[in-house]
Amino acid sequence: MPQIIVLPHEELCPQGTLFDVEPGVSICDALLQHGVEIEHACEKSCACTTCHVILREGFNSLEPAEELEEDLLDKAWGLEPTSRLSCQAVMAGKDLVVEIPKYTINMAKEGHK
Repeated sequence: MPQIIVLPHEELCPQGTLFDVEPGVSICDALLQHGVEIEHACEKSCACTTCHVILREGFNSLEPAEELEEDLLDKAWGLEPTSRLSCQAVMAGKDLVVEIPKYTINMAKEGHK
C-alpha cells in the first residue's frame, strides 16, 4: 500500500509523519484522517487554495490537475511546479512526500483565535 510521508510543518505536524493510504483517497482526506489538520476552507470543493501542498516526491504518479485546479493554484502562496490542491490530488499506487507550505492566503482560520 502506498504511503504519504509528510515533512515537518511548524504548526500542523512538527515532527513530520508517515502513514499508509488506499489508492483513490485524496491527499487532503488522508491527511485529515491521520491527524494532520490541513486547512480546507472551501470544504474540499476546489474553490480556494488553503489545502495547497507541494509534492517533493511522487508528483508524476498523480493524475494531471484539471483546469480549475490549475487556475486556483496560480493564486497559492509559495507555488512550485509540483504544487497541487490536496483536495483534488488523489493517491495512486506510489509513495508521496508532501510538504505543507508555511502560509496560506486564507484571511480567517477556523478553530484559531
